[in-house]
Amino acid sequence: MSVKPSTSSGPLSVKMRSFCLALCLLAGASLCSCGAPEHTVHFDGNYSGCAAIPDQTVPARQPAAAPDITREGYVLLGWYQDANLTEPWDIEGGKVKKDMTLYAAWDRDTGDEITEPGNDVDFSALESPEQMEAACMYQAYFRPEKDGDSQPYVGDPMPFYEDGTYYIYYLKEQGDSRRHSLYLVTTTDFVTYTEYDDPVVESTPAAQDDWIGTGSVVNVEGTYYLFYTGHTDGPMEYKEKVMLARGDSPLAFEKVADWELVPPEEIGQKRDFRDPQAYYDPEAGTVTLTVTAAQDGVARIQKFTLSADLQQVTYDGIILTDPTESFWNLECSDTFRISDTWYITWSGQDDTLWYARSAAPYGPYDEPVRVDGKLFYAAKHVEDGTNAYMVGWARRQETMSSTAGVTDWAGNLVVQKLVQRPDGTLVLAPVDAVADGFTARRALLTEAPHLYIKAGEERTYADVCTCQEAFKLSGAFRYTGEGAFGLSFDFNGEAAFNKSITVDPAAGMLQLWFNEGSTLITETAVDLQPGEDYTFTYIQEGSVGVFYIDGLASLTVRLYGVGGKPVRLYAQNNGVLFTSLRQYTRT
Repeated sequence: MSVKPSTSSGPLSVKMRSFCLALCLLAGASLCSCGAPEHTVHFDGNYSGCAAIPDQTVPARQPAAAPDITREGYVLLGWYQDANLTEPWDIEGGKVKKDMTLYAAWDRDTGDEITEPGNDVDFSALESPEQMEAACMYQAYFRPEKDGDSQPYVGDPMPFYEDGTYYIYYLKEQGDSRRHSLYLVTTTDFVTYTEYDDPVVESTPAAQDDWIGTGSVVNVEGTYYLFYTGHTDGPMEYKEKVMLARGDSPLAFEKVADWELVPPEEIGQKRDFRDPQAYYDPEAGTVTLTVTAAQDGVARIQKFTLSADLQQVTYDGIILTDPTESFWNLECSDTFRISDTWYITWSGQDDTLWYARSAAPYGPYDEPVRVDGKLFYAAKHVEDGTNAYMVGWARRQETMSSTAGVTDWAGNLVVQKLVQRPDGTLVLAPVDAVADGFTARRALLTEAPHLYIKAGEERTYADVCTCQEAFKLSGAFRYTGEGAFGLSFDFNGEAAFNKSITVDPAAGMLQLWFNEGSTLITETAVDLQPGEDYTFTYIQEGSVGVFYIDGLASLTVRLYGVGGKPVRLYAQNNGVLFTSLRQYTRT
């Protein structure tokens, strides 16, 4: 006899099901009250120097509580599941299902809103780099007004400060200038300039100063002396002498025909004797003059002491010999003090601005250091009692459509703030008034003010902004690999011709490359470490730009033909997080 299982749905089975359900509910209630799973949520402030944020223990499938944290000068945008800010987390509604770490996303608190000033140059109808350059109206990076059809340029500036005004004398290239005659522009802020049409000192045909060379101005008890280089290719015994002009104000000078300074006999040459830099010592009643000249085939800087009336001259000897022995002249030298340290600066032909330090006014000096790149040339120092600046020129290219290099003499005036770091080394920074003049915040081409780029062997690009006639781009970066990254500028729509400002941590360099990284134009040293946060500022006006890794390095660049086109962030063999991105133009 077989017995089949009951399939009855009568009263007994209903009671059994109810009983079982009650047991399950009771067990669940017991589990929730004393054994519910919990997870630990770690919080990372995601910036160097952030204080530890307490962990939270959160019941499963419940949201974490937003930590109460602040960062001076920044606003908290939210939380992300990764340090590179690619996976956002809803801190209010996100249900925690496992142990996790949340990373803060910060944006610099600039207290401004996005605007569109509507005064941008329209580059769309301009077909060549030459047309784009002609459309740019330079302000901070001064360029002389055109003389008829000829565009003149600034060479070898000679800055002088007095009573709130910076007088910047310069060798004018092209235009109405005869053989680098000496002209003047003045400013009170390095933003707006007053240009003087007539030469301050004009070259004289078939004379010792058939060509004018670099010099300097000094005030000696109300008399202004302008020392300059007189160069000739004529039959004169000396091809270069130091010559003199005198004035009752820094605006007008007359040549002093019966005064000159020639190379001392022990120098052993009569050709290269130039770039006099004058300093007046009122206590001693003397003028110190430094002059650059080669001796025994090695570039050197000599020192002379002159009486206040300039009638007695003593040769004091060599104060600096080119330690690299690679230059035939150390051009446009200058000597100055910041705090308790003395500095001497000079430019090497087709090279860069150099400086060396000393505990005494005129040496001995320590090992020299390069600063900026070779497109910032012939810079001299000027100070106003509060700040010190380096005043130089940005090298140009006569054929603006060429991507082979930037090599031509003279260009736009570029002024950079001179900053002494705690260890006594020098770094260049934007002039405050120049940087502060960019006040119209523009919308970026990115969805957020931060962007992470991960790349392998091939470059990965991301549009960040449009290259306006004049703009400032600022932000921060942090990288994890050894490859290069930076800004890329579209030149003609073909990636192979992109121009890029490149940070190369492995090489320890900040560089300007043309032709998508195949043609190196200029570079400067910078020491960076992975995982650290760095801020940057880039200011461009027309085709001239300066890129700053703030407090560490600067690089002057020349970028023809990029106006109105995208500016891109890029990386190669690296992972880079860019944050707090901002673009500003002038109102």
